[in-house]
Amino acid sequence: MTFSKVERHAYVLDKLQHNKKVIVAEIADELQVAPETIRRDFAELEVLHLLTRVHGGAVKFLNLRKEPEFLRKLDMQKEAKRQIAKMAAQRISDGDIIAVDVGTTTVHIADFVEEVSNVTVVTNSIAAAERFNLAMEEQRMTGKVILLGGLTNPTQSSVAGAMTLEWLDKMSIDKVFLSCGGMDGGIAYDYDLDESLVSSKMVEKSEFRILLADASKIKQKSFYTICKISELTEVICNESCPADWEVFRNIWVCTNGGQR
Repeated sequence: MTFSKVERHAYVLDKLQHNKKVIVAEIADELQVAPETIRRDFAELEVLHLLTRVHGGAVKFLNLRKEPEFLRKLDMQKEAKRQIAKMAAQRISDGDIIAVDVGTTTVHIADFVEEVSNVTVVTNSIAAAERFNLAMEEQRMTGKVILLGGLTNPTQSSVAGAMTLEWLDKMSIDKVFLSCGGMDGGIAYDYDLDESLVSSKMVEKSEFRILLADASKIKQKSFYTICKISELTEVICNESCPADWEVFRNIWVCTNGGQR
């Protein structure tokens, strides 16, 4: 049976009403058309703000120029984010001074910290500070948590601003764990100017720079630049490095198989 474009579009949108994500290969198989046809359909529907393309498929429309509220983002790609955070936690060693920025992936790192001592955590994430405090209460780590000063943003559970940057400027950090709003064109992006400036300053002050990014961030842009991907020590993701991003393969680590 042959489906018209209108019928294909209606089929995709109906699937999205009942699923968080639709997959290009699955839709192509179900409608018996080439994956390229479905990709073109997704592109047209995205222009109409009826869905948002992500790596390998599409989700319900998200305005990628405006960041979803923190609590709502926690449920997006949650299992992938937790697996990425678990791998990131393994990078923390005794005596480290680490920085953790605001993000719904980086916030999970403290949940997986085990048997490390004398760790100093510097963060502008109120939520991350609370979880690292819990890790110390549960005796999974020892050390201290420094919550940076600044203006609070209740919707993102964060602090930022000139005071935050001033505090960071006086610090020397071993490892920074970064979140992002998207990656494209060799750049890691964020949605918020103030938070992007804090993340950029953390990159500047750190020796090892580790980006935590689930696959939905691949080939996505937002307004503000955090850093060049080439400045990073590692990118931890739940999918392999895209074939056309060969230049980053040596820093890319995949939770599905430890790809380098």
